[in-house]
Amino acid sequence: MRCPYCKEDKDKVIDSRSSEGGRVVRRRRQCQLCQRRFTTYERIEELVKLTVVKKDGSRVPYNRDKIISGIQKACYKRPISMQQITEAAEVIEEEILRQPGQEVSSRLIGELTMQQVNRLDKVAYIRFASVYHEFEEVNQFIEEVQEVIHRPKDTAGQKDLFNNTT
Repeated sequence: MRCPYCKEDKDKVIDSRSSEGGRVVRRRRQCQLCQRRFTTYERIEELVKLTVVKKDGSRVPYNRDKIISGIQKACYKRPISMQQITEAAEVIEEEILRQPGQEVSSRLIGELTMQQVNRLDKVAYIRFASVYHEFEEVNQFIEEVQEVIHRPKDTAGQKDLFNNTT
């Protein structure tokens, strides 16, 4: 592994931890030349290739980076770390992989993402919801904000994902 700072390929592993049910190994490393530390992740390549069914019926390959990108955009200039975003994406991906079959709806991914963004930051949640639900009028923003304000904390952002109720 090359050090991202000095590009030297001599490092030692300081700590290793499994996450996502053993599917990912997080390794904390230290460069032996510059002594700086960095983290690497090893992910098991999924044998099953997931396909996302979009609302127009088209199908595209599942891409974890799209989830991370969407969360990053919603959390722009908010006090949310990249680690928190990555952990949220891992929770979403774990739930997606629990679904039967090789296809998953973009609706399910969007709802799961909204739940995780809501847990991270309420402002980021409103941003994400406005794009996800394609708000076109100010009243839609106001209604969503009021719902977030008046909703009990333990059920915030949770909707019935499997019975088509929103």
